[in-house]
Amino acid sequence: MRPDFARLADLNDALARRDPPDHARNLRIVEALRQEAVALGVWPPDDPLAGLDVDLRLARVLNRLDVRDAPR
Repeated sequence: MRPDFARLADLNDALARRDPPDHARNLRIVEALRQEAVALGVWPPDDPLAGLDVDLRLARVLNRLDVRDAPR
């Protein structure tokens, strides 16, 4: 069974209109996540450039994709 992407897009649009973004709430969430990462000892990273080569390789692959060829 293939999903009906048009109906899913309509549902997503309706949900977005119903619940406008709450920037203050989103900032509180981000700050809480940062504090948790600091408490766990995983932030800030020991080497900020660690994994950059993987990110760059992934970005190159994704930039080569033609999204018009994606299944609908």
